[in-house]
Amino acid sequence: MPVDPNALVTWANAVTVGRILVSPLLFAMIPVEPGGSWVALGMWFVLCASDGFDGYLARRHGITHSGAFLDPLADKVLVLGAMFTLVSRGVFWLLPVVIIAVREVVVSVYRVVVGARGVSMPASRTAKVKTLSQQLAVAGALMPLTFDERWLWLSLLWLAVGLTLLSGAQYAWRALAGRGGTAGAV
Repeated sequence: MPVDPNALVTWANAVTVGRILVSPLLFAMIPVEPGGSWVALGMWFVLCASDGFDGYLARRHGITHSGAFLDPLADKVLVLGAMFTLVSRGVFWLLPVVIIAVREVVVSVYRVVVGARGVSMPASRTAKVKTLSQQLAVAGALMPLTFDERWLWLSLLWLAVGLTLLSGAQYAWRALAGRGGTAGAV
């Protein structure tokens, strides 16, 4: 049975809010000493996979306005929280994480502004690949087997920065071209 697009309480939203609430537990599990952690990696995998699960539930039962707001917020909390935790542990460098964070905040604020005018801003393919690259960069830093292969997860981090900037530029181009959210936003 389809849900009302204005509904707040849905299964998809419950999974999304759960992801937000469990994220701080993950951040606490990221080791203070560099070296990775299977437990943190496992939790990271579950939280990232739950993004796909809540998307499945939303498509199956109906997308809501609250879910369209909460899902990207949960992605930002999870990814940026993990990245800044890795910065605080001396694993990630601050500069690439700040670049990613600034883009995410700017795009999120723009989404809220145009959303208030009734314009929908669905994620584009580039934005989805960007999110995956960010998740892989964190996973590489958390995995004990790849932790010593610093070049690997730092390459993934810089790839994520590049895709983050590309999707942000696409977003800006569409906004400046006056197409706002009508044609697959970033």
